[in-house]
Amino acid sequence: MMHKDVEILDKTVCYKGFFRIDRYHLRYRLFNGDWSQPITRELFERGHAAAVLPYDPVRDEVILIEQFRVGAMNAPYDPWLLEIVAGIIEPEEIAEDVIKRESIEEANCNITDLIPLYDYLASPGGMTERIALFCGRTDTTLAGGVYGVTEEGEDIKVHVVSLETALQLLKSGKINSASAIIALQWLAFNRDLVRAQWCLGDTEHK
Repeated sequence: MMHKDVEILDKTVCYKGFFRIDRYHLRYRLFNGDWSQPITRELFERGHAAAVLPYDPVRDEVILIEQFRVGAMNAPYDPWLLEIVAGIIEPEEIAEDVIKRESIEEANCNITDLIPLYDYLASPGGMTERIALFCGRTDTTLAGGVYGVTEEGEDIKVHVVSLETALQLLKSGKINSASAIIALQWLAFNRDLVRAQWCLGDTEHK
């Protein structure tokens, strides 16, 4: 639903394929209460996504995945990025369902508990995409290998590393995916609380 302080004067679908690009001619309410001059903006529509940082509170380890990203081909670093598990939210799906499905497809790991972190806009200057971000409880004992859906061109390598190692990779710039950066920083600040919550839960149910 469009906000009451935004007026769409014209909308054109410029491209429609797997993704869509719309062109808007619009105006919006200024801070002084007046309307802005009409502006034209292209908007990339790719749907919304969910992402999870799988964390083993017993071993204090996280699961990171590595895969080729076409959007990083011309970036000043390797286009094989260290990321966290993520996927597009399909119609009639909820973010939690996506997390559980993609964790199996991309990393062959089961997520047993979820902590919602943030619901953020990936690049609001030109995209509508929102990302629902979680920290997920998992057991890293048997994690590792190469996974992904072959028909979708996926070739995903799973890495199990200590949280300290992941934070060092983050500090050195080896991790440059937004969702991974945000989730790891959150876990760095909240590790003790998360471990107490999940590990204490185990004790109480024994």
